[in-house]
Amino acid sequence: MDIQQSRQSDEADLQRAYVHLAEAQRLSHTGSFTWDFDRGELLWSEELCRIFEFDPATTVTTDRVGQYVHPDDLPAFAAVLEGAAAGRDIDFPYRIITASGVLKHLHAVGHRIEHDADRPVIIGAVQDVTERRVAEEALSRARAELAHVARVATLSALTASIAHEVNQPLTSLVTNASTCLRMLAADPPNLELAHTTAQRTIRDANRASDVIARLRAMFVRKDGAVEAVDVNGAAAEVLALSSSELQRTQVDLRSDFASDLPNIRGDRIQLQQVVLNLVLNARDAMLAVDKRPRTLKVSTKVDDTGQVLLSVRDAGSGIAPDRLDRLFDTFFTTKSEGMGVGLSISRSIIQSHGGRLWAANNADGLGATFSFSIPLAGADGEGTHDD
Repeated sequence: MDIQQSRQSDEADLQRAYVHLAEAQRLSHTGSFTWDFDRGELLWSEELCRIFEFDPATTVTTDRVGQYVHPDDLPAFAAVLEGAAAGRDIDFPYRIITASGVLKHLHAVGHRIEHDADRPVIIGAVQDVTERRVAEEALSRARAELAHVARVATLSALTASIAHEVNQPLTSLVTNASTCLRMLAADPPNLELAHTTAQRTIRDANRASDVIARLRAMFVRKDGAVEAVDVNGAAAEVLALSSSELQRTQVDLRSDFASDLPNIRGDRIQLQQVVLNLVLNARDAMLAVDKRPRTLKVSTKVDDTGQVLLSVRDAGSGIAPDRLDRLFDTFFTTKSEGMGVGLSISRSIIQSHGGRLWAANNADGLGATFSFSIPLAGADGEGTHDD
């Protein structure tokens, strides 16, 4: 083979490699770039031009790219350029708005190579991750909707408890108001007893208000708020709300809350949803129990790993071994009318707080215990929300 043929063969190989690279970039929605600082050259692949909707024949500059960066991402974009010029690697998710008005989510990576000693060059890639981000956002919205549905669905299980909790102070209000009127209408008016009755009226009104406030906090749809959470206090509110329903089903509720339990960091309402779900599941697990007490115990402590641990123990029939691993699967349920989402959502909530949720049969063979542990507020790996 002569030199001319060798050159032509090399050119053909290069052309095939270029075509293959261009096709791979198109399929993966990834463009590549080379940035020569000193020469001010910014060389883009065809795919990167397509992502930005630039004409491949157009001269690309960082200033021009900056014109399409989302306004909220411009400060970070400028900082990344400055860091790259100083030799730092690029790993930067950002958004652009193309000339046609399309919002795109991009992820740029790159690193500095020494083309020669005095002329640093950045080589990198930019991937269009818009479809993935849109899918993630849609999934997050779906999870939020499903969590809301599950939270509201538990309302039906608490109807009797809620009716009792609200009706009791309202009945007292009417009785006390009637008594107060009689005391004032007496001759002479019994002002002392009327005053005492009026105080009882205020007390009962506050009780009714507290019940409604608990319900609103438990079932209203709202975005999560990360804060320091007293797990004992949050769990106690759930137990107060469900106590009448537990009494109606002859459940002996016991609590063993550790004193001076440290706070965790997370969403109080979401965590209360988890506790409520575990308590109602424990109640349901004991409905068929007739020959022994239906004891439900909720306890808290700091476990051996230094995390806050909450456990809900029932005295039911336990969990079949072949179902233990599937309990937290979405749409898996052991109830004839269950949705199969409560435990799945509960695990997602606990995992989003940096913790874990699990179940185990009790050592005495009577019932099961569901537990979750979450890092303390301020500890490494504290509750951070991923959804």
